[in-house]
Parts: sequence; structure tokens; C-alpha cells
Amino acid sequence: MIDNNFKAGFNFDNSYIKLPKEFYSYINLHPIKSPKLVILNDELSKSLGLNTEFLKSEEGIYIMSGNIKTPNGVYIAQAYAGHQFGSFTMLGDGRALLIGEQITPFGNRFDIQLKGSGVTPYSRNGDGRAVLGPMLREYIISEAMYGLKIPTTRSLSVISTGEKVYRETIKQGAILTRVASSHIRFGTFEYAAYMLDNNKLKDLADYTIQRHFPFIENHENKYIAFLKEVIKLQASLVAKWQSVGFIHGVLNTDNMSICGETIDYGPCAFMDTYNPDTVFSSIDTSGRYSYKNQIKMVNWNLYRLAEALLPLIDLDEDKAIDIATNSLSKFIELATSNLISEMCSKIGIFNPQASDVNLLNELLDLMYKYKEDYTNTFIALTFKEFPNTKMFKSNEFTDWNNKWQNRLNLQNQSQDEIFDLMKNTNPAVIPRNHRVEESLLAAENGDFSVMNNLLKALSNPYEHSDFQKEYAKLPPISQCVYKTYCGT
Repeated sequence: MIDNNFKAGFNFDNSYIKLPKEFYSYINLHPIKSPKLVILNDELSKSLGLNTEFLKSEEGIYIMSGNIKTPNGVYIAQAYAGHQFGSFTMLGDGRALLIGEQITPFGNRFDIQLKGSGVTPYSRNGDGRAVLGPMLREYIISEAMYGLKIPTTRSLSVISTGEKVYRETIKQGAILTRVASSHIRFGTFEYAAYMLDNNKLKDLADYTIQRHFPFIENHENKYIAFLKEVIKLQASLVAKWQSVGFIHGVLNTDNMSICGETIDYGPCAFMDTYNPDTVFSSIDTSGRYSYKNQIKMVNWNLYRLAEALLPLIDLDEDKAIDIATNSLSKFIELATSNLISEMCSKIGIFNPQASDVNLLNELLDLMYKYKEDYTNTFIALTFKEFPNTKMFKSNEFTDWNNKWQNRLNLQNQSQDEIFDLMKNTNPAVIPRNHRVEESLLAAENGDFSVMNNLLKALSNPYEHSDFQKEYAKLPPISQCVYKTYCGT
């Protein structure tokens, strides 16, 4: 134990351990041989109130590698369960531990968690370690999501461990420091409901409401109000995913954050060519979590959360089911409405009307028919610089473009206002799969400049700078078939 709170800027207030002990386990550290800082998120560090230079020092690196503890740190692994591809199972932090809850200079609370820090009681025969490539991948994608203004957990650092990790081949070990508003998941509630008792379920619900939704504390039925708030957050989140072509890849209930942040960047990726059936995960052979199914699967997950909350919503189970079902019935409509709003902004429409859905669908149908790139199509529309591709040369696009211009002319907004809306809605760059893989390969060989340049391009995706144009280029044909794996 070292006295570094003051030097590091740690300001921990560990509220989660006030829950019953069944919700977590204290963890002994599993020191690594030779930790080395690969990357530190200076901007995030400063916003958390941390001393960036200290975190780069040997002591700071030792803390973020789990080699030493910091005073007032909590060092726990959290218990949770979840439905994985539709099947319920007991889970928990199998290779992660929560250092503590940081209170920022602005009074906000964030979990600081080490991922890849070693075995826990929930490891299920795993080694508790993580691999450099997937940890850097989470860093890149989560920071890209932050740049896209999509709620997300973030990455503070990646530390290489100097140890080998045995997977299908021998890999370089690494530890990611993840920052989240909390790590409370849908699966945390499932765990309380099915593995504990109603009193402990109530403890969890009350704690979560106090931490994330204090404005509903005095609601007549705060538990149904809680469910409604989660529904709204998830409806907004999944619409934002869809609007940028992001595919989470493994939308199990344990990978759903109660506070509406994107969490657990496993087999996720961004769509290049528009295809609603797109799925990247190597294990999702049925397409359960494909692009087109994401709203439906978030809805399915919300039903699992509601089932866990039933004893709190009403003592009469039939009445509780009716109340919950009434709230859940609004999710698809709300998510769809949010998506229409997001998509209309992408084509410069300020106040969506019912007829705009047809206009959007016609465009998407053309993109699908002609195998157009999702992101770059909207960039072309934004700047009215149409490439020499089959879709843009077709009579069908000409007809659609005429309809689109007629629709825009019905608005009161000027052409400059329309352009600004589209420019600030359509990213110039996304973390394209071939670019991510290129940066990871270079990093694994000791060259981090490729990744740093990619991160620079992704940091402000709505800037539309000349530097970003290189990262908007499409992958070679040989790299268009892409698979991701649950390596994070």
C-alpha cells in the first residue's frame, strides 16, 4: 500500500460496497512481471481530476497494472448473471476488478476498472488475463464512440504486461483501465432476482436509482419509473448506433449498461457496405445480433430486465406484468422514432414527417441494391460530391435526389443551415475495420504511430479535415470480408 492518493489525484468514494456482500468479492492483486505504458488518455485523465504525469510514472503504471493498491481503493470484482444468446447463466467479472469510484472536480462519479488484471471468483476456469490487441481495440472503438457523441464507457490506459497469454496462439498480455458511469448491468438485476432474494433486489434497485436516477426517488412507484428511464436511455442509444452503422455484436443482457452507455467492446465493428443483415461476430452464426436486429434485441433484453423487477413493481405478479408490459410496449416505437430523427438529420431534415420514412427507405434500398458504403454515401450527400459509382449514376438516384431536394425546399431553413446539420451529423471518419486491424498489427510489432494517427482522425469525426480523408477510403476488396472475435 502506498500513499499516492494526493499525487495521483484519486478521490474515491466507494458506494458499491454498501450493497450486500453477495454483489461483489474482494480481490487479491495478481502482480505482473514488467508493466509498460502503451497509451494514456490524457484528456480523460484530466477530466477525472487525475494527475496525468503521475500516471505515467512507475508508481502510476504499477497502479494501473494492478501491481500495487492505492489507499481508499476498493478492489472488488462484481457479481452478475445474464442471458447469453438467449440462455441464462451465472457470470461476474472474470478478469476485471473495480479499483474505486472516482469523484471528479465537477462532482461526477465514475468507476475505474482494470480489465485483464487476473483471476477472480467468477473466472470460470479462465486465466483472468487479457491480450494486447483486443485491449487496444476497445480503446480505439470506445474513444471513437465518444468522438461520435454516443454514450460509452471510455478507456484511460492500456498497459502491456510483459507476459504471454495463451489463447489459440501465444499472445502479448495487456491490461485496460476502463472508465464507466457504473458497471451495473441488466444482468446485475437478473442475478439479484434469480440468485438472491427480493430484499437484496430492492437494495440494488434503490442504490441504482439513488446513483443514476435520483430525480425519481419520490415517484409514486419509483421502480416502474426506473424501468421507464432505462427504456428511454436504451431507445436513444440503439438509435445512435444504427445511425452510424455500429454493430455491437454481442447484445447479451450482461453487456447492457443500466445507465445507457455502450459497454463491452467484444466482437463489435462498423458497417462498410450497407447491408441490414451485416454481422461480424464469429460466434453469431444465426445473425441474432445483426445490424437489423439490434433494436429488436435491445427490446428483448428490456423484457428480461422487467421480469427481474416484477417483485418490486407490484406485489401482485399479474398486475406487475401488466404495468411493466405497458411501459415496454412503447420501446419499439420510441427507438424507431429516435432513429427516424437521427436519419432525417443525416439528410438535412429538421422536422421529420411521416412521409420522410419513405424517402429514407428509398435511399437505403438503393444503397443496398448498389452495395454502396454506408458512411461515405452520407458524406457525398452532405457535400454534394457524388462519386462515379453505379448508384449515383443511376436514374433511380436522380429521381430520389429530385424528391430529396423538393423535400428540403419545403423547410424554412437555409441551405447553409441544412449543410451544417448534415455536416454535424454525418461523420467524416469511422474506425473502419481494416484501419483498426492495421493499427493493431503495427502495435503488436512495437509501432504505435499508426494507432495514434487513427485516434487523431477519430477524435473529432465531424471536423471533415483533409487529414481525415485518408481514413475515409474504403478497404481493398480482399479485406471486405471481416470477422470479429470475443477477445476483449
